[in-house]
Amino acid sequence: MIGWICYWVINMSIVASFMGLIVMLIRKLRFIPHRVSVFLWIIPFLRMVVPVGINSPYSLMTLVSRFTTKTVTVYQPSDDLAFSLSNTIRAAESYSPLRYKASFLETVFNVTGFVWIIVALALIIALTIIYVSTKREVADSMLLKDNVYLSDKVDSPAVYGIFRPKIIMPEAYKEKGTEYIIRHEKTHIRRLDNLWRIIGFITAAIHWFNPLSWIFLKAFLNDLELACDEMAVAGYETEDRKEYARTLLECSQSKSMLVSAFGGAKVRTRIENVLSYKKMTAFSAMGFTVLVLAIIVTLMTNAG
Repeated sequence: MIGWICYWVINMSIVASFMGLIVMLIRKLRFIPHRVSVFLWIIPFLRMVVPVGINSPYSLMTLVSRFTTKTVTVYQPSDDLAFSLSNTIRAAESYSPLRYKASFLETVFNVTGFVWIIVALALIIALTIIYVSTKREVADSMLLKDNVYLSDKVDSPAVYGIFRPKIIMPEAYKEKGTEYIIRHEKTHIRRLDNLWRIIGFITAAIHWFNPLSWIFLKAFLNDLELACDEMAVAGYETEDRKEYARTLLECSQSKSMLVSAFGGAKVRTRIENVLSYKKMTAFSAMGFTVLVLAIIVTLMTNAG
């Protein structure tokens, strides 16, 4: 059984890599705001965790399947609707049950499966320990106001926790103007960014053998910060955006990878993004929504 799971995880990882590289290219298009393009990361994420997809003649996989990928239909309730698995490895002779083209392949995938699951579990346990220890470090933080706390154990303002998140800042920030910092961190809380960070790390841990999964994770975390900045400065005039950018420049980068920090990601890129911020009209927002949905349909569906 573990060999079967490993077989499909590797297939999912290959397809997700292809989709993730396309997302990496799309996010470079300057006319698409980061608060829009960040949603495209749902494509490689779902490709990594959901083995079954809907067949569609409009899928990019229809073109790719002519060269490498085979679609294995697992359920077809009607002529117009079918659910399938994308099979890039094509090392199996039949799929229900899974039988390999050569007997030695069963041993290969069984051994590979045990190695994969052991490392994946070890990484997830390590992430859990880091998360718990990070929360304990700031357990004695002092309340400043509302949901904002001070601690001498943090080096940058950040949101800690998922279910009851707290904004925790270094004690030195007590005397500073914190309007922009708190606005940024509250935006993280509204967007549930700490939850998405954890989900991203767990997904990368499951696909630890794929170096692209870690590259995608880093890009995704950077996009979370850029999207958060864009939403935080929404409604600000030029002078306020300049002050926000100046505050970013003064903040050190957080050393914790599991928290949404004001000083996270590439500061220079974030400052440029904040200063070049443009409001979206209702028409452009509708256009971007249609564009994102079209991209998701094209990349999320299987060959029809």
